[in-house]
Amino acid sequence: QVQLVESGGGLVQAGGSLRLACAVSERTISPYPMAWFRQALGKERESVAALSWNGGTTLYADSVKGRFTISRDNAKNTMYLQMNSLKPEDTAVYYCAARRGLGAKLRGEEYDYWGQGTQVTVSS
Repeated sequence: QVQLVESGGGLVQAGGSLRLACAVSERTISPYPMAWFRQALGKERESVAALSWNGGTTLYADSVKGRFTISRDNAKNTMYLQMNSLKPEDTAVYYCAARRGLGAKLRGEEYDYWGQGTQVTVSS
């Protein structure tokens, strides 16, 4: 069973930055396209960013384009989300996910494995 563990969340002021990490328990995450999703209190889960198994393809939600960067280090079995110019509306629990299929996807239904989430709070 693949286990995903997020870290790096916290409280930051608007305009600040955070870097989330997602560590994967599998011996290698190389085969898995992965993604970040988020869910704000009282709202539905939404996609943030996704990338292919080698990082060659990246997808972003319009709301984070130009501010967030998704990346991965397969040698370290870890995926990252660099978040810059944070806004109060970015406040949410952030989840990482991995899928057995091919290609980066922004639909949560496409993903098979999920982490427990890490809270990101952006104060105004």
